[in-house]
Amino acid sequence: MLSKSQISFIKSLHQKKYRKEHGLFIVEGIKSIKEFFQSSYQIHTIFYNSEQYNLLPKLPANINLFEVKNAELDKISTLQTPQGFLALIHIPKNRELALTALKNQFTLVLDGVQDPGNMGTIIRTADWFGFKNIICSADCVEVFNPKTVQATMGSLARVNIYEADLPALLEKNTIPVFGALLDGESIYKTQWGAEGLVILGNEGKGISAEVIKKINKPVTIPRIGEAESLNVAVSAAIFCAELVRVRN
Repeated sequence: MLSKSQISFIKSLHQKKYRKEHGLFIVEGIKSIKEFFQSSYQIHTIFYNSEQYNLLPKLPANINLFEVKNAELDKISTLQTPQGFLALIHIPKNRELALTALKNQFTLVLDGVQDPGNMGTIIRTADWFGFKNIICSADCVEVFNPKTVQATMGSLARVNIYEADLPALLEKNTIPVFGALLDGESIYKTQWGAEGLVILGNEGKGISAEVIKKINKPVTIPRIGEAESLNVAVSAAIFCAELVRVRN
C-alpha cells in the first residue's frame, strides 16, 4: 500500500519542476517500460497491479518493485485509464553534443516545438526511420513531459535528445543546414548529399528569425491542395521518409 507521502511524491513528478529537482520521470504501460530495460536509462521503481504481474520480464536485482491497487494507480497515474504499470526512471545527466558526431548522417533539429504530442510523435517517427539523434532548442517542450513520453511509445529509450542554443550551435556547424520553409525548394528535387541538419519550427510561428539566418538550404514539402499548413510531426515524418529514400 502506498503512503500519502509516496503518492504525493509520485504526483509531484507530473510537473517539470519536480522532475528536474528529483531527476526522475514517469513511464506508463508495460510495453513502453520494457523498452527502457534494454537501454542506457536506469529504472528506479516499478509500480504494478498484481493482476498483471505475469507480464513483467525478469528484472535486475537493483530495480525496486512495488505492488499497488487499482485505486492507488488511479491516484499516481498521468493517464485517464492507467495501464497497470508505472515506472520511475532516472533522467540522464546532460548529454554532451559533439558536432563531429553529426557528420555523415542527417539529424532533426526542432526549433520551439511546444506540443507534447507532436514532440513524442517526432521522436517515435525518428526511431522508426533509424534517426538516432534529435536536437531541441531550449524553448521546446520537455521530452520527459508525461504526454511526450507516452506519445513516444518507448522510442525515447533509443533516440538521443540534445538541448542546444541553436544559433550558437549553427554558427559553429560545418555541415549543410536545411530548413523547412514555405519558400524553399521542393524536398523531392533537393540535392541532399550525405549529411545535414534538418530544422523544423514551432507549430504556429515556424522557425525563428535568428535560426532562419543560419539556414543555407531552404526546403519545402510541395502543397497540392488547399490546406494552409502541415502539422510539424507530419512534416517530420515526410522529411524522414524522403531522406531515407534518397540515401538508399
